[in-house]
Order: sequence, then structure tokens, then C-alpha cells
Amino acid sequence: MKLRTQLITAAALLSAGAVLAAPPKVVTAANSDPGCFAPWAAATKMFQYPAKKGPYRIALANGYIANTWRIQMIKTGKAYAAQPEVAAKLKEFKVVSTGEDVAAQIAAINNFIDSGYDAIVVNAQNPAAFKPVIKRANDAGVVLVAFDNILDTEEAINVNVDQKGLGMYWADWLIKKVPNGGKVLEVRGVSGTSVDRDRHEGLNEVLKASGKKWDVVEVIGKWDDPTAQKVTADAIAVHKKFDAIAAQGGDTGIVQAMLDAKHPMVPFGGETENGFRKFCAKFSGQGLKCASAGTGPAQVAVAIKVAISALEGKVLPQSIKLPLAKVEDPNLKDGTDFYGTESDNFFVGNSFPTCKINFSAQEIMGQSEANK
Repeated sequence: MKLRTQLITAAALLSAGAVLAAPPKVVTAANSDPGCFAPWAAATKMFQYPAKKGPYRIALANGYIANTWRIQMIKTGKAYAAQPEVAAKLKEFKVVSTGEDVAAQIAAINNFIDSGYDAIVVNAQNPAAFKPVIKRANDAGVVLVAFDNILDTEEAINVNVDQKGLGMYWADWLIKKVPNGGKVLEVRGVSGTSVDRDRHEGLNEVLKASGKKWDVVEVIGKWDDPTAQKVTADAIAVHKKFDAIAAQGGDTGIVQAMLDAKHPMVPFGGETENGFRKFCAKFSGQGLKCASAGTGPAQVAVAIKVAISALEGKVLPQSIKLPLAKVEDPNLKDGTDFYGTESDNFFVGNSFPTCKINFSAQEIMGQSEANK
């Protein structure tokens, strides 16, 4: 009887140890796909999850959806999951968007964990609020991949471009075009997100370090054309004239507000919307000198590819760095950098050749943004 009790106790301890020794493991093995899964830095640690047999159940837990980028992102995720070579590895691909409510997004992730999903990709509403749910995912053996708006953690996989570097790039562009300083309209994104924070910090750090006098007027455009157009119109009504603009999104609406107010065209550091780039090409001769840079919504496809690779037991970095898509005036070419016959409400740059990921506009726009 005593021996039986000891055996039961030992089994319980082993079981508890298995839970505490939650994946992923930090390993020294080589990166399974260094072309696609580029580590953020030389010191980035390498992860390996236990291999699981497919097909897999993967969920996309999105937060905010009320702008073109997020809508296109969801459609792109569905388009990628539908591609034959990806679909063969998936039993289910589920999408849910919870809005700006951080608690609702966390609850959705917890629900996916409880429902037995193998992996969850997340565009996080807040970078620091997810620590308990990250632990729950790891304890349950669920692969958690954050992309775009990532998580302040080294316990889950992050996939992103250098968002702070993007803000710094816009600032460098404006300093070149407005060398004596001036008044800048900064149109920010969704408050509380890591992307908005990092781009804002990068922009303002470089402007301040330039030694020039800059008067930065901040408005909240939520990466959305109608919202950005309205707040820009209000800012022009109050401040009358700006010498330059830096905007995280909603850029087509911002230029439209300038046109409506008859505001002079000025240097503009912005995102990769098709409509914005159309305006940049059209009004370049009138002073709309643009640096258009960012990352298309197709980064969701890289996040899904990462999740599948992790489930297959492949070695990959904890933090993965994606390349920025950039084009500057006067090099905007129709058919390459923008598409004159396509909708304004489309983000250009939907390929990651190093990951063998590419989409046509028709393939993406044929999908729905609805929860499914």
C-alpha cells in the first residue's frame, strides 16, 4: 500500500512537472528557415515546440477591425488558409474580432485555449496585458504568435516590422524635405497599441535629435480614412497651415482633407495605402513629396506560417523581423508601386518572397472580414 502511494505521488509530481516545463524550449539548433524567419537581433533566442501531428486547428484573435488595414488583414488570413498547400495542414481556421476591448480579446484567446486549438495568432490591443494568457497558452501547449501589434514578452513568438524604425524613417524624410524645421501634423493610430506607441516614439525621437525647431500637433486617426480625414480637417481649421505631415494610416483621407481645405501640398511620410500612393503620384508636382512605407496586411500569412512551422516542431526565432516595403517620390510607378485601376482602400505590398507568400488583389478581396 505504501509503495502504491509512493508511485501515485511520483506520477503526480511528474505530471505537474510536465505542466510546469511548458513549451517552448529555448534551443541552440539552427533556424529552420532563416530566409523567412529572420531573427530580430543576433541575440534573439531560438524556440522549438514539441511536434504535433496535423491537421491543426488555428485561430486568429483580432482586436480592432474598423479600418481598411485590419479588414484586408483578415481577408488575407482567410485567403492564405485557403491556399491548397496550407489548407492541407489545417483542420480548422477560425477568426474572431473583438474590437478595442482588451478584456474581450483576452477572453477570446482563453476560449480558444479551452476549446483545444493548437495555435492562436493575435494582433494585440495592448502589448503588456497578456501575461496571464501567455502562461495559460504555454501551460496548455498552445502555440501563441503575435504579429503587427505584438506583445511585450519573450515567452511567445512575435512577428513584426521595426515599427519604431518606421517612425524614425518618416522623421528622416521630413527633415530632408523641411530642413529648417516647422509645424508637423502627426496623425496617430489606435491608442494603447504597440504599433502606435513605437511609431510615435521613433518619429519624435528623431525630430527632437535633429536640433531643428519642430512643433508637432498630434491627432488620433485610428489608421482609418474617414476618421483621419475628419481629424485632419479639424486640425487645419484650428492651425491653418502645416509644413509637413506624418501619418500611420488613413493617409488617403488625410490628403482628401487637404484638398477640401485647399491646404498646400507638403512633404508627407505615410503608409502604403493604394489611394495615398495614387495621390502622391498625381500631386508630386504640386508639393506632395511622399515617403510611403510600412508592411502590408499579408504579415498575417507569415504569422500563420510561423504557427504551422512551430506545431511541426521546427526551430524558429522568438522574435521575427519582416522587411519594410518602401517607395519614395519621384519613384512611384503605376502597376508596381500603386495600381491606378484598383480601389483606394487597398494596401500595396502583399508579398513576402523570402517566405514564398504572395497574393493577388482579387484573391484577397474575394474573402469576407466577418467572424467565421
